[in-house]
Amino acid sequence: MTSHAERFEAARQRHLANKTLLADFARTKQFPLDHFQVEACKALESGFGVLVAAPTGAGKTIIGEFAIFLAQKQQRKAFYTTPIKALSNQKFHELIEVYGNDKVGLLTGDVSINSEADIVVMTTEVLRNMLYVQSSTLQRLGHVVMDEVHYLADRSRGAVWEEVILHLPASVSVTALSATVSNAEEFGEWLGQVRGQTQVVVEEHRPVPLWQLVAADSRVHDLFTDESATTINPELIRLHRDEMRTQKVSRNQRGRGRSYSRHTPERDELIRRLEYAELLPAIYFIFSRKGCDQAVDHAMRRGLNLTSPQEKQVIHERVEAAVRDVPGEDLAALDYSAWLHALERGVSAHHAGLIPRFKEVVEGLFQDGLLKIVFATETLALGINMPARSVVIDKLSKWNGDTHVDLTAGEFTQLTGRAGRRGIDDEGNAVVVWQSDLDPIHLAGLASTRTYPLKSS
Repeated sequence: MTSHAERFEAARQRHLANKTLLADFARTKQFPLDHFQVEACKALESGFGVLVAAPTGAGKTIIGEFAIFLAQKQQRKAFYTTPIKALSNQKFHELIEVYGNDKVGLLTGDVSINSEADIVVMTTEVLRNMLYVQSSTLQRLGHVVMDEVHYLADRSRGAVWEEVILHLPASVSVTALSATVSNAEEFGEWLGQVRGQTQVVVEEHRPVPLWQLVAADSRVHDLFTDESATTINPELIRLHRDEMRTQKVSRNQRGRGRSYSRHTPERDELIRRLEYAELLPAIYFIFSRKGCDQAVDHAMRRGLNLTSPQEKQVIHERVEAAVRDVPGEDLAALDYSAWLHALERGVSAHHAGLIPRFKEVVEGLFQDGLLKIVFATETLALGINMPARSVVIDKLSKWNGDTHVDLTAGEFTQLTGRAGRRGIDDEGNAVVVWQSDLDPIHLAGLASTRTYPLKSS
């Protein structure tokens, strides 16, 4: 039993906790904060910088929101930086809902809205450029949130993140939000050296369990046959051996192996199977804009129809309202009727080639459960709030601008992290489509790896 003195001290601590800014912030939420969120927010309120490493969907952005809340209470500015314009646009609209139009600005290089606001959302390159020209916009800056900070490992753009971290004034508190990396302490130690006291908060628990699956022939197979994810499904091993034998025969007969596989399911049939198994809505990752658009066209030609009459009506009305001010000739040039036709059937593409208005419509419809399948490039995995019940990965390689490269374990985890909506789904599903070069052992390595060291670009 606890003593009277211990109970009194516990009550005193609760009373003090209820008077903190964190307590004020927590009361604005409709859910209790997780332990790692509380730990990071306490560090921020104590004047520390923080590095938060947690799985996709765990709720890292809550800590970024608290940094903005702190800046408001301290009557200082807050910047929220992201790697891509789409994520900046989304955070801009989310923050407007909380703080209002007057308080929030947006800077993405080609868009400038209310740039001298107390809260400005921007791409990281914009902040880097501000620092180099010593922009007056930096006056009164108190907090900078760096979303997807692990992007500093990116070969072509990662140095921008490091430059910002190095050149921000010492008076600015940095809140760095990262997907799970295995050397978070090492990265946090460097942040402490260049930024001052920085607390590292690591959360390894994924709030929604994830099942790893492989779509081959007319079935969706489990990748692993045990809960510890160590035993690979022998049926997939058998398929791989059959694939190798078939390709060997093909090479002997024609002088080269086949690039296609008879075990690869038709895309529309796979989507219908996912629908039947109640695994939609899903994001279907295809690593090219052209590939995403072609997938939509193919789905329409094959008669894919995933929405009810009521959903079709809601989609039609919302889309028409969203483009009401766009001239008819512009809509015709954008092939609006074909785009709307696919949307009404619950299908769309999402990539950087979509005009911003169309992209916002797709994101809004998907978030509200009206779109059932979105063919997307990997930019959709970078923090954009479009979680799904399932994620489908078309191939385990992508074009990096120079050559085709295999997905890394970190990239695979980032993509599959979109599967499983917190508070909606009991579990998420990551489905990899069988291709002629798929090796179940390699895939198992990607799916089970838990070490993603962050390296400076």
